[in-house]
Amino acid sequence: MAGNVHRVGSVTGSFQSESPLHPAAAEFLTDAFSRGWANPKKIHHDSRNTAILLNQAKEIIASHLKVRPAQLQFLADPTAGFHIAISGLLRPESTMYFSATARSELFSIANMLPPGRAERLEVDFHGKCVNPVGTQMDVLAWQGVNGETGVISEQPGNFLGRTFYDLTSAGAFWELPDEWDIALWDARTWQGPAGLGIFGVNRNEGWRNPLPHLDSVAPISDFSIPLAIASAIALEAHAHDYDRERTRLLSLNQRIRNFLTDQIPDVDIAGNLHESLPHLLSFSFLYVDAEQLVQSLERQGFSVDSGSACTSSVMEPSHVLAAMGLLTHGNVRITLKPNVSEESIDLFLSTLKKAVEELRN
Repeated sequence: MAGNVHRVGSVTGSFQSESPLHPAAAEFLTDAFSRGWANPKKIHHDSRNTAILLNQAKEIIASHLKVRPAQLQFLADPTAGFHIAISGLLRPESTMYFSATARSELFSIANMLPPGRAERLEVDFHGKCVNPVGTQMDVLAWQGVNGETGVISEQPGNFLGRTFYDLTSAGAFWELPDEWDIALWDARTWQGPAGLGIFGVNRNEGWRNPLPHLDSVAPISDFSIPLAIASAIALEAHAHDYDRERTRLLSLNQRIRNFLTDQIPDVDIAGNLHESLPHLLSFSFLYVDAEQLVQSLERQGFSVDSGSACTSSVMEPSHVLAAMGLLTHGNVRITLKPNVSEESIDLFLSTLKKAVEELRN
């Protein structure tokens, strides 16, 4: 290993949100793409086998998400799912409600609505907001888990209209209520492949397919069959890994929070430990430039994310941190992988403390 650069853990010290494809899914894809894939709608032997595998994949995913297989469709682009969901729920007289910490896709949809037809819900210091009551024609976009801070939202109650659940950062860790309309997941949250979204429709009378179509039950998007099957394989393996490691990850998260509070002054930590996913953590340092901090950590072999200036094209600070009233500069976001070692955490924290001290001097 050259120089003094430290490389720790099985992912070379990576605490970024991006994860490599789960090995179980990668092994399947190598074979699937080398052989091509049959059309499941045809009657040939290979096509029938493909249809069986695809149905099994949907059943596996549905069982982990605690919905029925018939309620799910695959999307080639998870981002498009936001527009398909909201557009299908909105009516001309609807008001759309969304959190101040919602994903940017929902902000863009809100900006396209007529004046007065979108209402942003403010959040408190812990990222929580009070959901509105609304009317039967209104739409609530509810975020199960914030992907930047890991903050978990409680189930919304008493809303009279239709609800879209953004679960693209929640994976299988947030359970839908009995009454739900539309939901969207992203396979990457469980180490599945990029380029695959899972779109859930519960009550068809509340949602209309906004895309050109002849049949109301027709698929709303083309998608890669191998990616869909690989997503199911990854979800099953990831859920097993996460269940095994959840308690340990929670302990590591607590260790990090204690270290930051005790060892580094002037730090904001987003969310409470027991109201956030144990593998996600966001914290910000006063008098520290986030870009310099990220680069300093990178030089020491640690890759992290940052919510400061998270949109590089406009160099604006994180709207999530701003909405919560937290520091919008000097931010670091880390994702604890199931196989992260305690030694990696200890080395990362000591490196982080030194980097912050150097940047503050």
